Amino acid sequence: MPESLFVAVDGQQLHLRCFGPDQGQPLLMLHGAISNGKVFYSDSGKGLAPYLAAQGFRVYVLDLRGRGLSEPPINSQARHGQLEAIRDDLPAVQRFIMDRHPGQAVHWLAHSWGGVLMASTLARFPGLASRVASLTFFGSKRSIHSWSFERLIKVELVWNLLAPWWVRRHGYLPAKAKKIGADNETANALADSIAWVKKRPWIDPKDGFDYAKAACNVDWPRLWLLAGKADKALGNPRDVARFQQEMAAKGQITLLAKTNGFRRNYNHLDMLVGSDAAKELFPKVRDWLLG
Repeated sequence: MPESLFVAVDGQQLHLRCFGPDQGQPLLMLHGAISNGKVFYSDSGKGLAPYLAAQGFRVYVLDLRGRGLSEPPINSQARHGQLEAIRDDLPAVQRFIMDRHPGQAVHWLAHSWGGVLMASTLARFPGLASRVASLTFFGSKRSIHSWSFERLIKVELVWNLLAPWWVRRHGYLPAKAKKIGADNETANALADSIAWVKKRPWIDPKDGFDYAKAACNVDWPRLWLLAGKADKALGNPRDVARFQQEMAAKGQITLLAKTNGFRRNYNHLDMLVGSDAAKELFPKVRDWLLG
């Protein structure tokens, strides 16, 4: 049965939803922006996390600060942003998992913006890379270069224009109430992500840390990036490839498209929640993790 654990960081309680046998190979999953850990599992037992747990992995699904079951929830008083997730939260959760699995490396798996946060953490703390068994990123990009109608609506209109306006009104981004996402975002997290999405350098907006320069010195774990052919904006395959180049990391990119033998041209979300993904993609993830 799944269970919930909590990691205390800087007055926050970070929620980890845990699946699978205690002795299994540990795996950390991280969601993207305006989301939470439930992108990897459902209450009915569906999703990539329960699937991999059934294959023998010990899966830890993280809710970032204020998201999901993490406490306190995001409100107008929340001041944390990307920097805290990169600098404080992910290293603390990694240490927590390593303490529970002595001598074992931890697989890292992320959806969308979660891959940017994970890569940024390893660039800032390259010593952590030796205890990361692999990186698997679904639809992860840092900056958006590719143009499409989907980008015009979801990025230029909603994310870059409407979202900052909602923040000015509410003090945070009420993404759930506005029906643009599964969870809310802080004002700082939104501002930080907009800075990077707009093709600005991979430099921290808060403390000036140069992630791009640091990435060149990381001994990156095995890397697999997955991109959906029908994902026109949030994880456009060309932007996913640019992100890998920016990481200066060797790895493989898989285009989830009918022309590559998949049942559909996947989009940004159905690569994790679609029924076809459970049948044809999840087993490939299992095999990749097993090496």
